[in-house]
Amino acid sequence: MKAESNVAERQDQTETRERRHQPAEYVHRDEREWETIRWPGQTGKMLFHPRPERPTEPNAGIVRYEAGGHHPLHNHEFAQVWYILSGEFRIGGKLYGPGTMVFYSDPHYEDELSTETGGEMLFVQYPGPTTGGRPIYDGRFNMEERKAIGAERTDI
Repeated sequence: MKAESNVAERQDQTETRERRHQPAEYVHRDEREWETIRWPGQTGKMLFHPRPERPTEPNAGIVRYEAGGHHPLHNHEFAQVWYILSGEFRIGGKLYGPGTMVFYSDPHYEDELSTETGGEMLFVQYPGPTTGGRPIYDGRFNMEERKAIGAERTDI
C-alpha cells in the first residue's frame, strides 16, 4: 500500500512539474536577419524578445557595432548583461575587450560607449527585479529608419 502511494505521489509531482515548467527554446543566430538599432553604427539580431503574448521574454541576442559606432549616456529601468565577443569598446572612458562581461542592475545608467574597431556583444536584457521595468524591443531593436540621437529619449 505504501509503495503504491509513493508511486502515485511521484506521478502527481511529475504531472505538476510538466504543467508549470516550460521546455527550453533554441534559436541559431543565422535564423534571424540583422535589424537596425537606435544608436549609430549598431545592428542587432535579437534571438528572443518581448511580445504581447510573452511580455517577460528577455531581449537576448547579438549586437554588432561598426567601427565608429557609439551611444550616449542614457538610463534604463530594466536589468541587463553584456558579454563582449569581439572588438574593443570604450565604456565610461575605459577600454574593454573580448571576454569582458558587464552587468547592469535595475535601475541603471549606461555610460557613453564607442568603438574604433567595431565588434559584437551578446546582450541579455530582462525585467528589473526591483523596478519591474521591462526591456523594449519595438522601436529600439527593429527600426525601419534610425532617428537622430537628439530625437531619442535618453532618460529611459
